[in-house]
Amino acid sequence: MELDLAGAELKAVLNRLRRAQGQISGVIRMIEEGRDCEEVVTQLAAASRALDRAGFAIIATGLQQCLTDMEKGRRDGEDPEQMRARLEKLFLSLA
Repeated sequence: MELDLAGAELKAVLNRLRRAQGQISGVIRMIEEGRDCEEVVTQLAAASRALDRAGFAIIATGLQQCLTDMEKGRRDGEDPEQMRARLEKLFLSLA
């Protein structure tokens, strides 16, 4: 399954990933500076949520593309049940 993000979808995913990247850099700095544990964990949780949201956006786009492909009859030799199982596995990998 090839990912085809366009326009606003791509921008939203990239913004979430950049936000997570900045938050992770912040966590590293905080640890190096010996900052309070609660502050570090709060920042780490924010980075984790940003990554999760980016992953869910990518999966949602993949689901939409798969449905479109199925409607057009393009399955690359993969039956709908196989496609569903792969998408479910991807979704659960973020859970």
